[in-house]
Amino acid sequence: MRIFAFHLLNDFSGSPKVLSQLIKGWDINHIDVQVCSSFQNNGFLSGIPPWIKRRIVWYRFYDNKLLRVWALVMSQFLLLVKFFFIVKKEDVIYVNTVLPFGAGLLGKLKGCRVIYHIHETTMKPAALKSFLFGIVKLTADDVVYVSQYLASQEPMPGKQSHVLYNAIPEEFVEKSLRTPRDKTMPQNVLMVCSLKVYKGVFEFVRLAKKLKQYRFRLILNAPLQEIEVFFKGVELPENLEFYPTQRDVIPHYAWADLIMNLSHPDSWVETFGLTIIEGMAFDMPAVVPPVGGITEVVDNGFNGFHVNPHDIDELKKIIQQLFLNARDYARFSENAGVKLNQFREKAFIEGSLRILEKK
Repeated sequence: MRIFAFHLLNDFSGSPKVLSQLIKGWDINHIDVQVCSSFQNNGFLSGIPPWIKRRIVWYRFYDNKLLRVWALVMSQFLLLVKFFFIVKKEDVIYVNTVLPFGAGLLGKLKGCRVIYHIHETTMKPAALKSFLFGIVKLTADDVVYVSQYLASQEPMPGKQSHVLYNAIPEEFVEKSLRTPRDKTMPQNVLMVCSLKVYKGVFEFVRLAKKLKQYRFRLILNAPLQEIEVFFKGVELPENLEFYPTQRDVIPHYAWADLIMNLSHPDSWVETFGLTIIEGMAFDMPAVVPPVGGITEVVDNGFNGFHVNPHDIDELKKIIQQLFLNARDYARFSENAGVKLNQFREKAFIEGSLRILEKK
């Protein structure tokens, strides 16, 4: 079996991280995989073992929406031209996210088995979403979803559908076990997300203002200059600190006592929650929105809470409840470690191998 794995933008977001885990797992299981992405960008795919073949697919991200659409279309046209005489019928085309639509068309034209790994449901504009998911319906043989929620939101009749929960790398778990933490007096709140309004960054700021006795840390997938421009003119409390894109997040998780996701359900529904399971590796309770695949990661009242991100007073109440009651915090912390077992890497890789082998 030879797999061509396609991903649009190689960066430090969740979807290339998931693909990099799969690639390493396939390689360990002696599967020939070639990785096709924008390697002119630095990201999680840059960390795959050097003996795995990389193929550059041109793509550039633009802030301007029209230029961004142009770059997407151009990159997929170049992809089709570049790989048409490289890919063979017996190869497997693995398309990570719905964005590299040229890879799906390539597989259809060449008669390959096409597997889509879908991470998202929220996408704007609606016309772009309709087009991209239409290509999935046209070209895919198998569709892999990151949660039951996503599978229910984006059904693909006539396709082989699979739910494969994202997993935390074993290396990350091992590092978390080796990292000392003081849990006797919880007081630190962490959120890791993109620099977007709909990710709840301003709600996080408001929470910090209301809970000045605690410390808040926001890690944003953006350079420092962009963060400073984004928050220009916003009054920020002294107990809140910002960090730009971090290659090593271990020290931040070791610092924290509570992990949060405050994405707005009305504009961005989380289909999973990688940062949440990373927090769970450090035995952290979590607070997440009440809808989406992220609710499959956090059981309300067991290892965390489901709270509307717009309800600042309820969020404040939950944080105080956890931090002021040592027995409650210890119970939720222990349960986080129990829940983490559902998202270990071994089961994730074994599940992907069963999909590849059509079992």
